[in-house]
Amino acid sequence: MTTTLPTTETPGAPGPGGGPRGPGSAPAAGAEAGPGGRPRGRRRTPGRVAERIRGRIPERIRGRIPDRTPHWLSGRLTPADLRVLRLYLFTRLGLGLVAYASAWLAPSGTADRTPAGWLSRWEQWDWVHYRRIAEYGYFDAFPGIDVPHDNRVAFFPGFPLLLRAVHTVVPDWTAAGLLISLVSGAVAVVALGRIAALGRPDGGEAGPRAATFLLFSPAAVFLAAGYTESLFLALALPAWLAAKRGNWPLAGLLGAAATTVRVSGLFLAAALAVELLIAVRAQARADGSDGSDGSDGSGGTPLARRLLPLGWCLLPAVPAAVYTGYLRAHTGDWMAWKHAEERGWYRDFHTPAESLRNTWHNAFGHLQSTGYAVEFQLELAAMAVGVLLLAVLLVRRRWPEAVFIALNLWALGTSYWYLSVPRATLIWWPLWTGLAHWSLRRRWVKDAYVGVVAPLTAVLAVTFTSGHWTG
Repeated sequence: MTTTLPTTETPGAPGPGGGPRGPGSAPAAGAEAGPGGRPRGRRRTPGRVAERIRGRIPERIRGRIPDRTPHWLSGRLTPADLRVLRLYLFTRLGLGLVAYASAWLAPSGTADRTPAGWLSRWEQWDWVHYRRIAEYGYFDAFPGIDVPHDNRVAFFPGFPLLLRAVHTVVPDWTAAGLLISLVSGAVAVVALGRIAALGRPDGGEAGPRAATFLLFSPAAVFLAAGYTESLFLALALPAWLAAKRGNWPLAGLLGAAATTVRVSGLFLAAALAVELLIAVRAQARADGSDGSDGSDGSGGTPLARRLLPLGWCLLPAVPAAVYTGYLRAHTGDWMAWKHAEERGWYRDFHTPAESLRNTWHNAFGHLQSTGYAVEFQLELAAMAVGVLLLAVLLVRRRWPEAVFIALNLWALGTSYWYLSVPRATLIWWPLWTGLAHWSLRRRWVKDAYVGVVAPLTAVLAVTFTSGHWTG
């Protein structure tokens, strides 16, 4: 599975000394000159060929020629991307070791001299639902099914469909799920790094830092497990990058694919729409018109024409509508998805005050066992982080990101109690990019995060892989 990532590089970038990297320019530092003066160690990629061709054109002419280098020619990995991927692979190895240790520390069954299987450490909770959907579909019976309490339809079909496809190549279901998350996570962290680097002179440092904050977040174990977080991010973050580059068709298509994975794709669609409206307004102002006359101020182009990409922003609603129609055809219930959420996870509507009160009582009111109580405490902490993040985004007038976070908080904060909020923080990319930018201004932020927050990563990874996440 691959996802194209918009790049932060520009073809025809100046070489050492400020001049274009054309013929006759000095070899890059560390490159050995070969026969004919050509530096060794630099491959003739299509992107570099395009740079050299542009370098031969006089400056006064080159400035008038639009750069139409195909996207795939300039999409190579940057040094910052490679740093992000290196960190990603090391953290995957670390989580694999955590799962190995938990197999020995918390073996299954009573034979305490025999460790549990390593793959079994990842077969927890929602993974069982995803596998059953991939193997049996949404409505076929299987051994041990309790039909009145079967809530499979609460899970969107994107991940199970991909799992079924990968299973045709990887026979073991669990290994197939882990492979999906491994590849998706690599795409996601590179995209996150590029988002953090957008428009910043220190982008080469901001990207790896954003990835660091994400990969050492308390719920990071879910990025490695056969869950939907990695796959959603691998689609949603490139969609956001495409929107920032003005590529609305790509943004809409990737956003639609993200919606097949999680309902949060609809929240992404709302953020994309707000981003487009802001871009149109900014362009209208730059052209000398506020759009009130029906034109963009640069020759009478109708404002409606600039809003045509709004259709692409609404494309993510299509998969949700199709899935709703599919469930209606099989169950006769237009709200089958919502009703499954209510039956299985108490996600019926309550006011934010009621939801907070119920969560607080279960966290500190001695109503639950200590294992469950501490999970509710984590829910409260994650919700507090989300509210603080939303406040910062509103103060800084980051309207698109604020819309995305606000919709997430509304969905999570109006159930009977808070549920899965720590997992949801993984898809809040403004949190990780914001922490990265803050840490570049205040060096102590990264130290505090690594010292105080990151240790929870290992604790919760052991909690998940040992089967104690929910009590």
